[in-house]
Amino acid sequence: MTEVNVVDSNWNELVAGDSVTIIQNLKPKWAKDIKKWTAVKNIRLIDGDSEAIEWRVDGVVMVIKTCFVKKLSKKK
Repeated sequence: MTEVNVVDSNWNELVAGDSVTIIQNLKPKWAKDIKKWTAVKNIRLIDGDSEAIEWRVDGVVMVIKTCFVKKLSKKK
């Protein structure tokens, strides 16, 4: 299987376990709203899909397109 590069809205490469922030208010039909600048920790990459990531919130797995996230930089 070929390795897929996953990038955020600013073309920063994402890897499994990264932390990202949501850059736009999102209103899913089946869950409460996700506010802009919400931090998400420990993302997972979806095999074969370079435009989506997933994470777990309150026991529910959520999938989001990478165009709605920005990688959080690590403090030095």
